[in-house]
Amino acid sequence: MDAGGDTGEDWGPFGRPLFNDPSVRALSRVGVVDVGSNSVRLVVFDGAARSPAYFFNEKILCGLGTGLAESGRLHPEGRVRALSAIKRFQALANSMKLPPLSAVATAAVRDASDGPDFCADVLRETGLNIYVIDGKEEARYSAQGVLLGWPEASGLMCDIGGSSLELAAITDGKVGHRVSSALGPLKLAGVPGGKKGVKAEIARVVGQLADDFGTNHKRLYLVGGSWRAIARLDMERRGYPLTVLHEYRMTPKSLGTTLKWIDEVDLEEVRQRTGTSAARMALVPIAALVLKRLVREFRPKEIAVSSYGIREGLLYEQMPDRLRKRDPLMEACYVAEQKDARIPGFGKRLFNFLQPVFKSSKPSELRVIKAACMLHDVSWRAHPDYRHEACFDNATRANLGGLTHEERIFLGLALLHRYKNGRQGSRFEPLFDILSEKSMRRAEVLGKAMRFGAMLTMKDPTKIATLKLFPKKHVLTLTLNEQGADLFGEVAQARFQTLAQALEAEGVVKYRR
Repeated sequence: MDAGGDTGEDWGPFGRPLFNDPSVRALSRVGVVDVGSNSVRLVVFDGAARSPAYFFNEKILCGLGTGLAESGRLHPEGRVRALSAIKRFQALANSMKLPPLSAVATAAVRDASDGPDFCADVLRETGLNIYVIDGKEEARYSAQGVLLGWPEASGLMCDIGGSSLELAAITDGKVGHRVSSALGPLKLAGVPGGKKGVKAEIARVVGQLADDFGTNHKRLYLVGGSWRAIARLDMERRGYPLTVLHEYRMTPKSLGTTLKWIDEVDLEEVRQRTGTSAARMALVPIAALVLKRLVREFRPKEIAVSSYGIREGLLYEQMPDRLRKRDPLMEACYVAEQKDARIPGFGKRLFNFLQPVFKSSKPSELRVIKAACMLHDVSWRAHPDYRHEACFDNATRANLGGLTHEERIFLGLALLHRYKNGRQGSRFEPLFDILSEKSMRRAEVLGKAMRFGAMLTMKDPTKIATLKLFPKKHVLTLTLNEQGADLFGEVAQARFQTLAQALEAEGVVKYRR
C-alpha cells in the first residue's frame, strides 16, 4: 500500500489524502474499482464532498467467487471477465482524465489461493494495484458507508457479498465491534446436504453472531446487492410506488411475508418485472434464507436498506470530523444550487424570508424546508410546461443522502407546487399516497410560499418585506417597505393571496414608510 507523501501516513487504497482542506464543499472527481466475489464495479464520485454523487457507475457480474468453497480458487471464467472489466475501467478512467484509480478486493480474492496471482495479472495488464482488505476492514468500510448516508445511525450494519457477510455495530454515529463470516450465497452454495444443509449452516453461524453481538439492535442496515434485490422484491409484492432503494424501510412482519412469497413466486417472472439481472436473482433464494435467520435471531424493530457501502465508506474514512458532521442533504443542496441555480445563495435568503410561516415546525421539518428553498430554482432550464415534473423527479430520484422516503416525496411535492398550483391528475399521484394528508397540505403551502417569495425580488426578500402568520386568528400579514411596495405587482399580489388561501388565512398587506 502507498503512503501519504513524505508524512509516512497510511491513506489506504487511495494512497493520497482526498480532503486536505476540511472546509471543502465539492469533491474532486475520484474513481474506485470494487472487486467483489460476485461483481466488479467502477464508481466515479463527484459532487458534494459530504454527499458524493455518481458521475459514472458500471458493474459486471463476473462471479469470481463461484465454486470457491469447493476449489479454493477463483472461478476461471470469472477471472478472465474480471480482468477484462478492469482493463476497460482503466481505459475509461484515462479517457476521463481521472487521478489514478483506487482498487479494493474483498472475500473472494483474499480467500482464494490464486488471489495474489490475479492481483499480479491486474497490475501487469493495467498498472492498477489492488488493495486486498480483510473481513474486519470490509465491515468497517461498509459501516462507514452507512454513516455517510445516516450521520446519526445506530443499529447493526449487515453487508452481504458473494462469499462473505460482515456485521458491524453502529452506535451514535460510531463504528464499534465488527466481524466477518462465510455466509455469502456463493460460499453457501457449496455447503453439502442441499437446502437442509445450507439452512443448518446458516442457523449455526447466525447463532454464533447473535451471541457475539447481542440482540438489542433496534435497526438492521442492509448493505449489498442481494439485499437490495430482496428489497426490490418487497416493493414489487407491496406495490410500493417509489422504487428508490436507499432508505427503504421494512418491518420484520412485512419482510417475513416477502421472504415467504419469494419461495412461492415465479422468480423469473418477477425478475423481468423488476429489471433484476439473472445472475443477481440466482443468489436471492440463499440470501433470503440468511436474511430470514438474521431477522429471527436479532429481532430488529425495523430493517433499512442502504445503497452506500464499501466504496462510500472509503471516502468517509478520509473525511475529517468537521466534514463528517455536516448534513449530507444540506451539502448536496448547496452544491446543486451553486452549480445550477440562476442566483446561487438565494435559497438561504428565501428560507429566512419564509421561516415565520413555518415557525411551529420541528427542526427536522425545517431542515427539509430549507433544502426545498435551496433547490427551488435548480430546474429552471426545463421546459416551463414540464418544470414542475422535472422538479419532482429531481427531488425524488436524485442521489440525496439523509432523506427518508416520506421526506423525498414532501420535498418533491413542495417543488412541484413551486411551479404549479394544482396536483390533481398528476402522473405522480400514486407517490403522493406515501404522505399523510397533513404533510401534503404542508408541502403545498411550502411550494406556494416559494412561488411567491421567489418572484418578489431577485435579491433578498427579507430586505423589503416581512411575513407573519397568526394561526389562531387565521391571518397572514405581509409588511412591505417603500422598495417592496414597488415590487409588489399584480402577479406578486395574486401569488400572495394564493399562499394565504392555502394556509386557510386572510391575506393582509401592510406598508411601512
